[in-house]
Amino acid sequence: MEPTLKIGQRVLVDRIGNDFFAPSVGDIVVFHPPSGAGSEECGAVSRKAGQACTRPTRQESSENYIKRVVAGPGDTIAIVNGHVILNGKRQHEPFADFAGCQNNSDCNYPAPIKVPAGYYFMMGDNRDFSDDSRFWGPVPRAWIIGAAFFTYWPPDRIGFL
Repeated sequence: MEPTLKIGQRVLVDRIGNDFFAPSVGDIVVFHPPSGAGSEECGAVSRKAGQACTRPTRQESSENYIKRVVAGPGDTIAIVNGHVILNGKRQHEPFADFAGCQNNSDCNYPAPIKVPAGYYFMMGDNRDFSDDSRFWGPVPRAWIIGAAFFTYWPPDRIGFL
C-alpha cells in the first residue's frame, strides 16, 4: 500500500461498521485473501490474455491483507498502465504510484472483467509491486474484516486515512 502506508505502519480497523455498511470504491480495507494469493493463484477456470483474474480460489486464507477497493459488485474493470478503468472511465487516483508501470505486463489488463455479485476487486497503491486481485481475483464480501480508517504508528504518521 505504499506510498499511502509505509511498511510497519499500524492502522485501526472498523469491524463493527463492516456489519452494516458495504465497502465503497476508494476505501482501504483489511481482509483475508484467497488461499494461494501469495503464489498468485487464480481460481478462474479460464483466463484470457490481457485479462485480470475473474475468480479467486474457493478457500479463504488466514492471512490479513490491506488494499484499496477499486471496484465493487457488478462493476466492470480494466487496468491500463496501472490505472483503473472503472465502468469505462479512467479513475482519478492521486494516491497511487505508477512509476514502474510503463511497458510492464503486470500493470496492463486491458480486457475488461465484470466483478461478480458479492465480490470486491482490491489493488494496492504501489501498482507495479502490489500482490492483489489482478493476480488472484476479487474478494468475497464475507472475507472483508473492515475498513482501515486511522493510523496510529509510527507517531509521525498519526492521522486519518
